[in-house]
Amino acid sequence: MESNKRYVRSFRDLDVYKTSIKLSDDIFAITKRFPKEEIYSLTDQIRRPSRSVGAQIAEAWGKRRYEKHFISKLTDADADQLETQHWIEVDLNCQYISVDERNTLIDQCNYVGKMLYSMIAKSKMFCGGSQNETDH
Repeated sequence: MESNKRYVRSFRDLDVYKTSIKLSDDIFAITKRFPKEEIYSLTDQIRRPSRSVGAQIAEAWGKRRYEKHFISKLTDADADQLETQHWIEVDLNCQYISVDERNTLIDQCNYVGKMLYSMIAKSKMFCGGSQNETDH
């Protein structure tokens, strides 16, 4: 039986990574219309963790030789998506985004969180063994 590692050659192939990139792109697009006085505060605050989710997933991929490191980086990614959810709520409270935008973004965050949780729960499928067949 062929292992799942054969199907995923790079972190770029992971659905969770693709979804996290879409989330950060959507947040970037929405925050472009925020007031100028928010550029160095709220705009940066929400962009940073939303972009970090994908970076943490990529880092986890690179550390999957060691299961505990892999899980740690995925846990960091989950923490960043939760922080992103916090800033989405702040954006809504400041009336910079609509309820529909809030709901869409929160749904994306929750979906990423569920995929991360699944990867953590199934970490043995991703970790150990030879990593020579993967792209870097």
